[in-house]
Amino acid sequence: MKSRFRAHGALTGLSRNSSRRRCQWAAVLLLLAGMVPGQSSVTKANPYAVSAVQQERPFVEDLEHRTFNWFWDAANPDNGLIPDHYPSNDTFTSIAAVGFGLTAYGIGVERGYISRDQAVERTLATLRFLENAPQSDAPDGATGVHGFYYHFLDRQSGERFDHGSEASSVDTTLLLGGVLFAQSYYDHDTPPEREIRSLADTLYRRVDWTWMQAHRPFLSMGWTPDGHFLPYDWDGYNEGMLIYLLAIASPTHPIAASTWQSLTGTYDRQWGTFQGETLVNFAPLFGHQYSHSWVDFRGIRDQWNQSRGFDYFENSRRATYAQRAYAKVNPGGWRDYGENIWGLTACNGPGAVTKTVDGQVRSFEGYKARGAGQDYITDDGTIAPTAAGGSIAFAPEIALPALEEMKNRYGARIYNRYGFVDAFNPSFPTNEDSSDTASPQQISYWADTAQFGIDQGPILLMIENWRSGFVWNTMKKNPYIRVGLTRAGFSGGWLDGQR
Repeated sequence: MKSRFRAHGALTGLSRNSSRRRCQWAAVLLLLAGMVPGQSSVTKANPYAVSAVQQERPFVEDLEHRTFNWFWDAANPDNGLIPDHYPSNDTFTSIAAVGFGLTAYGIGVERGYISRDQAVERTLATLRFLENAPQSDAPDGATGVHGFYYHFLDRQSGERFDHGSEASSVDTTLLLGGVLFAQSYYDHDTPPEREIRSLADTLYRRVDWTWMQAHRPFLSMGWTPDGHFLPYDWDGYNEGMLIYLLAIASPTHPIAASTWQSLTGTYDRQWGTFQGETLVNFAPLFGHQYSHSWVDFRGIRDQWNQSRGFDYFENSRRATYAQRAYAKVNPGGWRDYGENIWGLTACNGPGAVTKTVDGQVRSFEGYKARGAGQDYITDDGTIAPTAAGGSIAFAPEIALPALEEMKNRYGARIYNRYGFVDAFNPSFPTNEDSSDTASPQQISYWADTAQFGIDQGPILLMIENWRSGFVWNTMKKNPYIRVGLTRAGFSGGWLDGQR
């Protein structure tokens, strides 16, 4: 896993601590070229038409339970910190994974995997640690600064993991998704649950969003203790919607509500048609999943949505269909791609190596923001199950068959006690039989040996959102989420009390 930790550092001169951010910055630069508007795509079948029988089928329950167990087993019970990837001997935690974990505990209660008392205990340990952990601009010994947290922390001490780890605006936001979920979910009138609500409020209120506006009106991607904000801001369409909603809603350090219109004003450069789907593009599917994991965008629209005639949920649905269509066309000629084997997003990979496969020289990558869209295509044959799993709420009629086919086709090599491994690559054989006639059972493909928190999270949360709407419905009760959406100009649907 060290290869992922150091990958792509040359892009900004910092260490791999922000590999996913580095990949996105590269994507942002690619997007600056601008996009040509396309025609409106045809809306697919009703995503809610999938039957309750399908939602409760044994495979779905098994996958959800295994994925939950990853969060429960991986977390440090003393401070609630969750590793970036697990199982692993590496010692750094992902602050974003902690946010997904805080949400996972509520799902575990509702599904009967753990008791409410167990969830309260783990949640309190996490929030107490976050509230008491030192915040300062010192290069060492701190957990964060100005209410933001460092992207990677030491799993035991909770201090900044190394000098390449930035105070990250997006990873702090994903943490806050779980914090605010806890605030709304634990609503019993008991001392422990009252403390959870109070701690959650304290953590959210102390984030100084205006400090992170190094280049107004947008928010910077992060800051390092050498006094420098990272050179890239959150603009364009990506997973950053939740960042702005929380920043606009802040009761203590709010940014201007008009920033949302500034943000959506940058979407035109990503607007266009890819594989027959017209949408605002972002090539890796995680950009269409993260904010949606906590916020139900079905039926609510901002000014940009009104101008395009559909909501952000539909946009993510189209992105999911475009990815499957790309795999069916398979322009790169990668092994096994097709109707039910697809999914590109940020994930681990075989490594930066060139290999001859079936007589053709192929280049592979380690951890990278793989994706397919009008904005860019980065594809080395590596498939991440979270691409389909995190999109199951958008398009269950294609995502569920893909997940089932992956499990049935590749078996224990990619599906283990914690569900799907992070990624696998059928085009990267690790034995001598790499002929076209060899079966999946004859070829030993590269497959990861661990799961990543930021990829497990969308699988778990979006399966539950599809099955019951639980996370979405919990977040609808949170006043800060409602305030952020309203100030940003959203209306309609559940915001107006409509079903």
